[in-house]
Amino acid sequence: MKSRFLLPHTFKPLGWVLFLIGLVLGVFLLINNFDYFDWEVKVFPLLGDSGLFSSNPSLTWSTNNIADEIASILLIIGGVLVAFSRTKDEDEYISKIRMESLIWATYVNYFVLLLAVLLVFDFSFFTVLVINMFTVLFFFIFRFHYVLYKSKQVIRDE
Repeated sequence: MKSRFLLPHTFKPLGWVLFLIGLVLGVFLLINNFDYFDWEVKVFPLLGDSGLFSSNPSLTWSTNNIADEIASILLIIGGVLVAFSRTKDEDEYISKIRMESLIWATYVNYFVLLLAVLLVFDFSFFTVLVINMFTVLFFFIFRFHYVLYKSKQVIRDE
């Protein structure tokens, strides 16, 4: 079966490299309260902080530490390359696993978000929302590759 929306398999190794670098950088920044690296650059924010004494207004050049943006970009691009690159032997069964894994990841992601809405408050909730931007990709990649691994184990054992 030929899927129109999947990327070539050659993108998957690059995706793993970007994804793992972004994951390590993101976890490192999260542990250190996003204050570790001093990668200040001039940015042009579409939306900035509002208020009289804002240090980052909208639509005007200002400086910002872009370490968290770099980690996010690496995670998103790497995760999409890993998740949506074809396998070497893409067929109908793998397409079925891919679809079921995506549905499963979406359910689990929103269940975790629902729990967070009910049980996490204040600034900790913002941290959960930031992490939640990436969890659909995490859950999908984990489940898809786990199910592929288990199905190959069954085939190998037969």
